[in-house]
Amino acid sequence: MMETKTINPKILYYGNAVVLLTTVNEDGTTNISPISSSWALDHFLVIGLGTTGKAYENLQRRGGCVLNIPGPDLWQHVERIAACTGKEAVPSDKAAYGYISVKDKFHAAGLTRKISSVVSAEAIAECPLQIEAEVRHIREPDYMEGIAIIEVEVVAVHAQESIIKEGKHIDPSKWSPLIYNFRHYFGLGEELGKTARA
Repeated sequence: MMETKTINPKILYYGNAVVLLTTVNEDGTTNISPISSSWALDHFLVIGLGTTGKAYENLQRRGGCVLNIPGPDLWQHVERIAACTGKEAVPSDKAAYGYISVKDKFHAAGLTRKISSVVSAEAIAECPLQIEAEVRHIREPDYMEGIAIIEVEVVAVHAQESIIKEGKHIDPSKWSPLIYNFRHYFGLGEELGKTARA
């Protein structure tokens, strides 16, 4: 039997794909917010955001967004904007971590803008997977201050041709998302097998 010990970890990011969430600012420009709390259920996605950030403010005002999923090779680009906020005045919770205000995060991260097909938010050209979505529901749970749960509906999916198989599927042997695992960046390892539903 495996021995275990009860612990109280500061964080529980046990391995989620990094998402570069793009949203539309008041002036029509696009903001990038690195996030790691998301999951999918059919063509709906649930994302978790802090309520003091620019992404949350933008999604409340205009619900279109793009979930850009970077590969492991982009981790340094992600990290360049990890401590940046699109807000002109840095929120106090972010200031405590040394965040700075950055208007053009595309430039700061060294990433390229790409016009989306349905939503107003621009996509990130370097990301092999770009998921355009529209907000369907926003909830701020009363049991956790400063956090919002946002449900979005996928309206378009764009994938790099080299990771597509049979014209419509993502080939998991050719695609590896950037993973945020207990505040460290990882890629995927070798395939171990597949489920009965694959």
